[in-house]
Amino acid sequence: MNRLKAPEIEVGIIKAPTIRFRMDGEFRTGAGGAFWLGNAEATVINKALVIRQEETETLHGASVIFTPVDQGSSRFSIEDVVIGIGFHWEQKEQQEFQGTLKLMAVGDQVQVVNVVPVEDYLISVISSEMRGDSSPALLKAHTIISRSWLLAQIEKQDQLAGSGESYAPVRETEEEYIRWYDREDHDLFHVCADDHCQRYQGTTRAQNPEVVKAVRETTGVVLEYDGRICDARFSKCCGGVVEDFEHCWEPVPHPYLKRVDDNPSGNPVNTKDLKVEGNAVEFIRGRPAAFCNTRDADLLRQVLNDYDQSFSDFYRWELTFTQQELAALIRQKSGIDFGEIVDMVPVERGESGRLVRLKIVGTKRTLTVGKELEIRRWLSTSHLYSSAFVVEKEELKYGVPATFRLYGSGWGHGVGLCQIGAAVMASQGYTHQEILKHYYMDASLNQRYE
Repeated sequence: MNRLKAPEIEVGIIKAPTIRFRMDGEFRTGAGGAFWLGNAEATVINKALVIRQEETETLHGASVIFTPVDQGSSRFSIEDVVIGIGFHWEQKEQQEFQGTLKLMAVGDQVQVVNVVPVEDYLISVISSEMRGDSSPALLKAHTIISRSWLLAQIEKQDQLAGSGESYAPVRETEEEYIRWYDREDHDLFHVCADDHCQRYQGTTRAQNPEVVKAVRETTGVVLEYDGRICDARFSKCCGGVVEDFEHCWEPVPHPYLKRVDDNPSGNPVNTKDLKVEGNAVEFIRGRPAAFCNTRDADLLRQVLNDYDQSFSDFYRWELTFTQQELAALIRQKSGIDFGEIVDMVPVERGESGRLVRLKIVGTKRTLTVGKELEIRRWLSTSHLYSSAFVVEKEELKYGVPATFRLYGSGWGHGVGLCQIGAAVMASQGYTHQEILKHYYMDASLNQRYE
C-alpha cells in the first residue's frame, strides 16, 4: 500500500449565539485577505457572520476561515467552552488551539471548528484522555486506537455520504424505545471535541514530552482488520469483561470488538454466559480478579485527569434511589409519566452483563428502553456509570417499592480497550502491541502514512 500524507481533520469545538475569541499571532482570512490579531467576538445576523473587534464590525457571509501566518507559533483561544457535556464533571473553561480557526453560521448560532493535522490532534487527545505521565506502553496503545477510531469515523462518514443512505439510530414501537448514540450526527465537521467523540482540548493541557514521543513514534500506525481500519472503541472500565460492539451501537458485528475477559490469556474472569440473568447477577455482585479490578490510587492518577478522580471504585459500585427520586428522574429524562415505578426488569443483556434492553414497569405505563447509553441516560441526571447493574427492590407496600438499590459493574460502554485495565497491563510490563492484541482480537498493526 502506498503511504499517504498525514491528513488534516476538522474538530467541532463549540456552538453558541456569541463566540468570544482571541488570536495570539497573526491570522489571515483568505489569500490577500485582512490580517487579524487580538480579541474578537462573532455573532450571526440575518444568516451571516458578524465579527466585532474593538470599534470595527465586518460582515463575512455564512463562514469565515482564519489561517495562521505562522503555523508553529500562532494560537487562538475560545472562551466558555463546555467540557464533559451531560456528565457529572461538566464545566466551562477557556481553551487554546493551534491550526486554523473556522467559523460557520448555523441558524442563529456560531459553530467553531478547528482544522488541525491529525497527529497534532492526537497529542491533545491523549493529553486530555489521560495524564501525560502514564506508562509509554499505555500512551502508545491509546495513541494507536485513537488514531484508528478517528480515521475509521472519517471513512464511515464518507461512505454514508457517498451512498445516500439514511442512518436511523432509533427503533420505536408502543412497547419499546431503542436508541443508540454514535457519531453520525456530525455533518459540519469530522468529530466533536468532547466525550461524545474523543476529548480534545487543543493546547490547553500541557503537552507532556512523553505524549509527544508516543505520537511521533507511532505516526500513521493504525489497527486493521481484513484490510480496513478498525473502529477502535474504548471505555474507562469494562468491569471485568469487554462488551460486544453490536450490544451498544448499530446491530453490525465487528469481529475485533467482541467479548474479552480482562485477565491474562488462559485465565478467564468468568467462563459463564453473562447474557443469562442468574450468571450476570452472580458476576456483578461479585468481585472477580481482573486487570481493571484495582483501587491503586497512584495507578489511577496516572490514567485519570483530575475531574475523573471524583469517583474511586470504577470496578464495582452501588447506587440507591427512593421511589420519589426514581419516578421523578425517569419522568424528567424520558418525557414519559410512568407513575410510580413498580419494577425494572432485565430483558436482554450483552456479553459483559450490560443491559441492552430494560423494561420499566410503572403504575401508569410500561415500556422497554435500550440500548445501554439510553438506559444510563434515563437513570441519572447525567449518565449512569454503566448499564451492567442488577436491581434490588426494598420496602414494598402494596407491590410498590419505597427504595431501589442498584449494584453495578464498570464505567462506560465497555467495548474495546479498557483504559484502567490497559494501564494495569502496562504497569505489569506488557508492551503496547500485547495490550492491543488483548483487547482487539485478530487485528493487526499497519502504518498508513509517515
